[in-house]
Amino acid sequence: MKTIIFACVHNAGRSQMAAALFNLLADQTKAKAVSAGTNPATKVHPEVLAVMAEIGVDLSKAQPTLLTQELAQGASLLVTMGCEENCPYVPGLDREDWPLEDPKAKSSERVREIRDEIRARVLSLLKHKHWLL
Repeated sequence: MKTIIFACVHNAGRSQMAAALFNLLADQTKAKAVSAGTNPATKVHPEVLAVMAEIGVDLSKAQPTLLTQELAQGASLLVTMGCEENCPYVPGLDREDWPLEDPKAKSSERVREIRDEIRARVLSLLKHKHWLL
């Protein structure tokens, strides 16, 4: 079983959406995702909760989490969310960066576009790794 970490600074938007979509679409016998941040917020952004609920994904109980060495231990891949120089780095862990706009305080329409781009990237990763459900 492979573990993928989706990470950004606050772990309150992009990385939460990516991990939730990954776990929804992945073959759970092959891979799972977690999300974390280097400076976690206190809660997931409300606009993210709303657009994920529209597609049947409930993030109301999701809690932003600190990216620690313990969490990263045993992971296969770190996917950062376009946070540039503020992106987390874990020595020895393969890293891929997805340059995505932060959904915080954006219109519902824009957050939907970000969500849909994340979903497309997650699907591409799952197909490439042969982890698609």
